[in-house]
Parts: sequence; C-alpha cells; structure tokens
Amino acid sequence: MALLPVATALARVLADIGPPAEETVAIEAADGRVLAEDLAARLTQPPFDASAMDGYAIHGEGAATIGDRWTVVGESAAGRGFSGSVGPGEAVRIFTGAPVPAGCGTVVIQENVAREGETIVATEGTRSGANIRVAGNDFSEGDVLLERGRRLDAHTVTLAAAMGHGAVRVARRPVVALLATGDELVPPGTLPGPHQIVSSNPIGLAALVERAGGVARHLGIAPDRMEALAERIDAARDADILVTIGGASVGDHDLVGPALEKAGLDLAFWKIALRPGKPLMFGCLGPMRVLGLPGNPVSALVTAQMFLVPLIRALLGMPRAAEHPTEPAFLTKPLEPNGPRLHLMRATLGSGMNGTPTVTPLSSQDSSLLSALSRADCLIWREPDVPAASAGEAVQVVRFGR
Repeated sequence: MALLPVATALARVLADIGPPAEETVAIEAADGRVLAEDLAARLTQPPFDASAMDGYAIHGEGAATIGDRWTVVGESAAGRGFSGSVGPGEAVRIFTGAPVPAGCGTVVIQENVAREGETIVATEGTRSGANIRVAGNDFSEGDVLLERGRRLDAHTVTLAAAMGHGAVRVARRPVVALLATGDELVPPGTLPGPHQIVSSNPIGLAALVERAGGVARHLGIAPDRMEALAERIDAARDADILVTIGGASVGDHDLVGPALEKAGLDLAFWKIALRPGKPLMFGCLGPMRVLGLPGNPVSALVTAQMFLVPLIRALLGMPRAAEHPTEPAFLTKPLEPNGPRLHLMRATLGSGMNGTPTVTPLSSQDSSLLSALSRADCLIWREPDVPAASAGEAVQVVRFGR
C-alpha cells in the first residue's frame, strides 16, 4: 500500500472543523487565548489632547521663540486638569499625560524656559503644536483593532484593556488527552527496572499542547493489555483530542489500533510518507479526534509539531494560511539524495557572511536521540526523491516553535 503524502494526511486531520466553542474570560485571564470575535475600541485614546512632556502649555497656536514671556496662571496634572481660562501672554504649568487646557496649542518643555517667579521666558524655540498628543491619535471609539482568530499576548491584552474591555469573548481551549502505552514505561522520577525506560514523551507533548493553546490532560501509562487500553480510552471520551503514544504498529504487542477499533474508531489513515513519523494514525471516535503518534521521542515530537499543533490551532479558529511556514537557509555541509518520504532533518540555524542564514544538519538523525533534538532549533524540509544537495546550496527550513 502506498504511503499517504503528508499534505493529504494533514488535510484529512483538519477536515470538517467548524467554528470553535466560545466562552467569556476576564481580561486578566486572556493572555494566550484566541479571540472569538472582532474587538472594537469602546473608547478614544487619548480621550483628550494630552501633554507628551513636562513643561508649560502656552496660549495660542503659534510657535515659541527665544525671549517670549508668559505669566503662569495655573497647573494641569494627570487626573487633575486646569479648569480655568488661558489668555494671551499666559501659560499653564503642565505635566506628562495631563490635559492640555483650552486655548493652548503648544507645550514648551521645562528645559527650554527660565522661570522667574510666576513668569517664564523661552530660552529655546519650539514649533507650533509641539509636545501634544492629539485626542484619538492612538485609536478612536469603534475602531476594530484586534480581529477574530488573533491569539492574545502581553501586547494585545494591554491594548484590549486600553480599548475599554474588562472581558473578552474567546475560543474554548481544546482539551488534549495524552495516553502513553507500553509495559516498558515508568513515570518520570521513577527508577526504571530491568528492561524499562522513562515515559518522557507525554511531558514534551503536554508542553507543546499548552503552548499551542490547548489544555493537556495526562491519562498516565496504559500497559499492553486490551482491558487497560479500553479503560483509558473511555476516560478520554470528553476530550477534544486523544493522543496515543506508541503501540500503533503491527507487532504482537501493538494493541492501540485494535483497542481503538473495538471502541468504535473511524480510521482516516495509518502510515504516512514522513521521516521520522511513518506510523502515524488518525481517526475519529465520535466527536473526539484521535492521533496515534509513534513511540520514538523524536518521531512523536516532530509528528505532533506537524499535525497536533495545526489541529489545535484549527479548533481554536486560528488562521490556516501557512501551517508549516518555511524559509530559505544555506547548507554548511552536503546532503545525500532523499528517499520516497518527506524527510524532516533536525538542524541548527546560524549566520554566514553578510548575515545570510545558514543551516547545519545534526550528524545523527536517529529518531530516538532526545539529546540531539534538544540542540536543534529547526527542521530541514526535504521533499521526497530530491537529489543530493551541496554545501552552500539553499534549502527550506521550518523553525521550531519553542
């Protein structure tokens, strides 16, 4: 049976995803959440002409020239503006962020005047309209500044708060249940017995899920017994995505596929033209989507980056313009011809002469080597059956989302 191309497999994973479920959260809890609606400003910012500097607001719209004199008739501070009138030859002491009094069109900074009692004298010239932030200079009420599908961060939650929003409508975070399988696995922190290894994959996958915007739920480790697998699969029924790790091949002890089939899995595909990550499985168990990842750590993390992260983003209603954006870099060493599968080679980025980006493939591409993966910051994207590439040749790379 021919292996399924990666692009076709991804299209099947992302098929038939409707609008995300929504909820409202306080702005203080909105960091990392994805907007479920366009966000328009409820306020104008700044709401009034405000001083950009400490100094003196002078009467009129004209410039200040050396030797000009004004009488100081009051003070305007942030949160406490000057309510009096300002006439010709008069000025108001003003501080950063304070409202500019009516009748004043220029702020002379304090370093450019000499003060003698209640009189100030310009020691430097100031252009007309200087040092004033005009009302609405940042945004106006009704302006749509943040669009549906935008993932909020420190900058954008600050903007949303300034726009007047104390709460925002966001996509519900998809719940991703993580199930490790295998008699050989023990939890992290446990000393492995003979023939056992530490179950590290769920830890990295959970971090990937949380950074992508999902909620990771650990189901623990299921031993290689059908009843144990069935129990853990049932425990995941209310999740949006079930991710199984290992046990999806065709050996005598690979029981994940049969257990899922018995539970009612509608299998979409099994095995794809990808290296590492050939034994990838996907299907649906009722409304829950199921991804069966390989057990090798590198294969599990790479396939999760390629398929699980885009699936989470789609369930959040985020844009799908480029699921795996690539960029060019120049090889520092040659590469052999590629085989019939898309090869994602672990590599490190660098900088060559004149700042041109370079990429160096790791010396070992073994899919079990976590120490090597930890040194990589990108993947070299090698299409199936491409010829050998020489040092200095441009290739496409995908950066890791750290």
